[in-house]
Amino acid sequence: MSHALDPTILREYDIRGIIGETLEADDARAIGRSFGTLIRRDGGRTVAVGYDGRVSSPTLEHALVEGLTASGCDVVRIGLGPTPMLYFAEASREEVDGGIQITGSHNPPNYNGFKMVFGGRPFFGANIATLGRMAAAGDWEDGEGEVAEVDILGVYVDRLLLGLDGLDHTALQSLRVGWDAGNGAAGPALEALAVRLPGEHHLLYTDVDGRFPNHHPDPTVEENLADLAALVKEKNLDFGVAFDGDGDRIGAIDGAGRVIWGDQLLMIYAEDLLQRHAGTTIIADVKASRALFDHVSTHGGKPLMWKTGHSLIKSKMKETGSPLAGEMSGHVFFADDYYGFDDALYAGVRLIAASARLSRSVTELRGAMPELFNTPELRFQVDEDRKFAAIEEVSQRLADSPNQVDATDGVRVTNEHGWWLLRASNTQDVLVARAESDSEAGLERLLAQIDEQLMLSGLEREPQKGH
Repeated sequence: MSHALDPTILREYDIRGIIGETLEADDARAIGRSFGTLIRRDGGRTVAVGYDGRVSSPTLEHALVEGLTASGCDVVRIGLGPTPMLYFAEASREEVDGGIQITGSHNPPNYNGFKMVFGGRPFFGANIATLGRMAAAGDWEDGEGEVAEVDILGVYVDRLLLGLDGLDHTALQSLRVGWDAGNGAAGPALEALAVRLPGEHHLLYTDVDGRFPNHHPDPTVEENLADLAALVKEKNLDFGVAFDGDGDRIGAIDGAGRVIWGDQLLMIYAEDLLQRHAGTTIIADVKASRALFDHVSTHGGKPLMWKTGHSLIKSKMKETGSPLAGEMSGHVFFADDYYGFDDALYAGVRLIAASARLSRSVTELRGAMPELFNTPELRFQVDEDRKFAAIEEVSQRLADSPNQVDATDGVRVTNEHGWWLLRASNTQDVLVARAESDSEAGLERLLAQIDEQLMLSGLEREPQKGH
């Protein structure tokens, strides 16, 4: 027996496809066979499995478990919950050798997929390609694994609350926070967490509904934060926190209704952490603001710019021993008093803790940040076989440039006007651009420089407004 997976579902950081078109139960079964075989050949035996709230998730979960047990693996089924709860099961249970979460993350409702962890390490890139080759060849171990169902939600919430360790809970009783689960998989965990947090908490859309009837669960898009912003304003709350569909990415609004973007959240977390871990390395992706890297330096840390992609960031954290990292997309990774994976619920708890330890409100911390002029992430379609070549052309043209050119991930150019970035997406046939300046005029000059480089490579971007 063998099974050919649609090559389009084998992405850089995960497996993701359209239900009924590129992804079905037979694919999930084959992925289970291949992943389970790798676990067995690595000397392991047990895999934890969880799933999000999408309509298709239970069917995929059932088939995945069949595939894992047919390869001889035992399965710990943790049921419906956020992706970080699956990561927690893998990291905290000694007998577990790997984990798979069935999730479409923030994609439309007809998408679904798999995020994987293997022996405490992210499973991505060449590993995912290997699963595809093994399935096509039927290169599988045989066996009869056992299945156990484990309710891990309570233990997980207990662990989240340790993010407030050492703080005076009575001093936090005046705190008032809004939360928006976006009908995603974090809802039940958020409900269990909120009743145990000090202060007053107002929750939106905690009912899990894979059709996402209220708004799309992507907190990096400002319009998806509108309901949370309205709640914060109406109830006069201190701040608000939002999650994506599977609870591994955080978004936030301060008490004045301003969005706190991913790199700005990292500024708050870094300032707090560096009080206790002076001189450590803080990692952010190439899309992050210069203000963040400056802020880390100012507070005695070592800023490190790295490639975009949660798996790549996690790997770099292990390599450098970094206690904190984050991305513009809202993935935040704590490895000081946590496990180093991206957990938006834990990040929400740590935002409360940071504000308390820094003795400033989240609104004050956001207000103290420099007001810079920047674009959102500008994305424009470029053929798959052209996108990396175009970036290489830009890099070669700028080889002798007087500007500071960083090729960590794409091309990031810093000059007297600020900085701009061009990179190829690892997951879609698009180029991504971003620019930031101290002035609106400077931002226009930076965008003109991007446009010039694109034109020289026979490409152009569609005009978009900055925020």
